[in-house]
Amino acid sequence: MAQVVAGDERVNETEYLLPLQKSVKYAWQMKAMDANRYATKKTIAQGMLDIALLTANASQLKYILQVGEQHQFYKLMLILISLSIVMQLLVGILFVAIGGLNINRQKDQTAAVILNDIILVVIFVISVLNVIISGFGIEYSSQPLRLLEPHAKTP
Repeated sequence: MAQVVAGDERVNETEYLLPLQKSVKYAWQMKAMDANRYATKKTIAQGMLDIALLTANASQLKYILQVGEQHQFYKLMLILISLSIVMQLLVGILFVAIGGLNINRQKDQTAAVILNDIILVVIFVISVLNVIISGFGIEYSSQPLRLLEPHAKTP
């Protein structure tokens, strides 16, 4: 056994290197776990963004249903918003499926890559739909806001 001089003391090499080897092994294991945690956090963040878009689409759907046939593009908007909501629900289900995968296992890595590609394509289609929705959506006016009921002035 070799001896290492540390300061004024002689230390056995295995006693000196063993804790270092254990910490390197532990750091490597943590790094492997971090990839799975990153993927899980990424999926959760994407899910939250999906919820925000779903909320916006629900608001747009409410507006279209309130205005009804008076809206110039009522049927188109109704179809596009409904399609966007259905596709967002599909993405939400796929997020739940991909969130349950452990990417540290080879079998789950393949499934995660396939699901991730499917989610990417569906989100791209949802984005295009929502650009079209915003193009045909709520009409903006250059007129200033007007009160519907005049308020009585108080002295």
